[in-house]
Amino acid sequence: MNLKELSTILNLSQTTVSRALNGYPEVSEATRERVGRAAKEHNYTPNTRARSLATGRTHVVGHVIPRSTKHEVVNPVFTDFIAGASEIYSREGYDMHLAIVPDTHEESAYRKFAATEAVDGVIVHGPVENDQRIKLLQSMNMPFVVHGRSNADLEQDYAWVDVNNKRAFERATKFLIDLGHQRIGLLNGIESMDFAMRRRAGYQSALDAAGITANPNFCYSDEMTEDYGYTATMEVLALPSAPTALLVSSIIVGIGVRRACSEMGLTLGKEVSLIIHDDELSYFQNGRTEPVYTATRSSVRTAGTICAELLIEQINHPEKPLRHVLLEAELIIGHTTGPAPRSAN
Repeated sequence: MNLKELSTILNLSQTTVSRALNGYPEVSEATRERVGRAAKEHNYTPNTRARSLATGRTHVVGHVIPRSTKHEVVNPVFTDFIAGASEIYSREGYDMHLAIVPDTHEESAYRKFAATEAVDGVIVHGPVENDQRIKLLQSMNMPFVVHGRSNADLEQDYAWVDVNNKRAFERATKFLIDLGHQRIGLLNGIESMDFAMRRRAGYQSALDAAGITANPNFCYSDEMTEDYGYTATMEVLALPSAPTALLVSSIIVGIGVRRACSEMGLTLGKEVSLIIHDDELSYFQNGRTEPVYTATRSSVRTAGTICAELLIEQINHPEKPLRHVLLEAELIIGHTTGPAPRSAN
């Protein structure tokens, strides 16, 4: 079915139908809903090229992904984020453009997006401290949303969606302290990245509040892989006066911790306690009926959905204030935590 046929069925002009489908503000909400229902009922799909010419938009969202062996977005977490974002893209009639580039070519990719008008906006992944991509996109007047945050003093100057990483890890560390653990290890993500810095700050804050001196030998920072969890656990638990509890930045890392503890003959929740983060990944479920791991739960898929909604809102209504969404992680009690072993006291 084409636009003319849909317009005839609705007894509306082609211009009105087109404007309704493309979210123009001068079309009433009732008309937009009526047109949307009819388009869905009759399986109408707008011609992308014609729509772009009519609206001056591409209806494409860009994602620049660095091709690197050490980057946090190249993992299953990113897949879940894209799954959530894609639900909104599909609903709103947007396509997605993934630009896979070397680390050193990220800026060029954003500039090419702007110069060729290939996308209407972008989502920025893996922000670091004083992230130059934010300043670059602002200078180009490119609509964008950051998954995470950077530059605490400038957070109101751009749209972002983040989980309260500091609070999540502060709460998790305090939970372990309340169980009697004094020696708590941290297997963090790459600490040049904003989320990992905030998690370290939460961990440190809880230790300070309890009067516990952090042991730097208990703290690790690396790409969040299963092998990292395994290797770091084998190393840290071999130390004299080893940690009795570990706080790790991903369920993927937690799987490596579990493998290491199994090889060492240690039972999680008894000899060693473990808390993970990000336990709602589609292909790494934390138990079907009840949680296996104690976890600070946050849905990356939900974050992807919200980022996409904020970006499309910014594209369609640039006059609206930039929005900021801070999600709170829920502490889920599973079978991997318990009182500190008596031998550790």
